[in-house]
Amino acid sequence: MDGPLPQEKALITAACQQFIDDVLKPRFLRVVRATEFNYPVDIQGKWHGARYRFIQRYRSGSSDSLGAEFDAAFVRLDWTGPDRFDIQWRRHTGSWIRLYRGKTLAQALKQIETDEILQPL
Repeated sequence: MDGPLPQEKALITAACQQFIDDVLKPRFLRVVRATEFNYPVDIQGKWHGARYRFIQRYRSGSSDSLGAEFDAAFVRLDWTGPDRFDIQWRRHTGSWIRLYRGKTLAQALKQIETDEILQPL
C-alpha cells in the first residue's frame, strides 16, 4: 500500500491536530519567549507521503538572521496499514530511528505524550 486512503488520512490529520492543540502546545509551547538564539514559535503536523511528521517551528533571535524561521521535525508516524503506525524519532543528526512498531493511532499518540524522547525540545 502506498499510504492511507483519503478518508483515513483526513481522520488521522484531524486526530493529530487535536493532539497538537490539546496536548503538545499547552505543554511545550505555552508562551513564546524571544531569545538571542533559536526559539520555538509553533508546533504543527504535515504529511510527507505515508508519513505524518510532528514539527516544531523555530525563529532565530540572532542579530545575523533576526526573524528567520525554520522547521525541525521531532517525531513521525509511518503509516504501515489501516490504523497501524511505526513511531520514528529524529536524532540530532537528522537520521530517523524506529522506536516502536505496529501501534494504533491512539497508542502512538499516547506514546508521544508519555515518552520524553519523542517530545519536542
